[in-house]
Amino acid sequence: MKRIVSLNVGLPREVIWHGRRVLTGIFKDPVAGRVALRKLNLENDGQADLTVHGGEYKAVYCYPFAHYDYWRQELPGTALPMGAFGENFTTDGFSEDSIHLGDQFSVGSAEVIVTQPRMPCYKLGVRFQADDMVKKFLVSRRTGFYLAVTRDGEVAAGDEIKPIAQDENAVSVSAITHLYIAKRYDEEDLAMLQKSLKVTALPESWKQYFLERPANIGEI
Repeated sequence: MKRIVSLNVGLPREVIWHGRRVLTGIFKDPVAGRVALRKLNLENDGQADLTVHGGEYKAVYCYPFAHYDYWRQELPGTALPMGAFGENFTTDGFSEDSIHLGDQFSVGSAEVIVTQPRMPCYKLGVRFQADDMVKKFLVSRRTGFYLAVTRDGEVAAGDEIKPIAQDENAVSVSAITHLYIAKRYDEEDLAMLQKSLKVTALPESWKQYFLERPANIGEI
């Protein structure tokens, strides 16, 4: 069963990073009970830099519970409570290979749609107090994914995440991450790129990035 293992929220706080104060919303803590989920975020949740975090296409960040075992091996001695990666929903039953851009779900009394993978910024390093954490995260390809809210409602830990519909192009989160990171595209990548551009749920900023990529990587 696909479900929310832990529901995590947190408001921006100041922390010290390399001797300077940084405002970040990456710290999330598990909460009990039902929580309102609206177009831009969960109740009592927030982001510090709204130019790159939060917003309609990043209302909820999901991270698979199964990845925690991997990170316990990669980060021995590091405490990894639920919400450690800044996720709002720690999920069960999902992977980046099995979930697709445009997948629609009901959860609690709300409805959501998958929009994009997470591309981490330096604040992931702030969270773990490690400069190399962003690189480790990208190399792992365990990115998690963002949701937009298509119907407001209430959600809680333990809620089942039920599929409603899927975009006909069926571009997986792992596939779009590969296209974003790849230095060159082969014919299969180019075919996937064309499918990706047809996915309504993929934000225009991502589509614009991909439309500009061929000029940057040369002729295939």
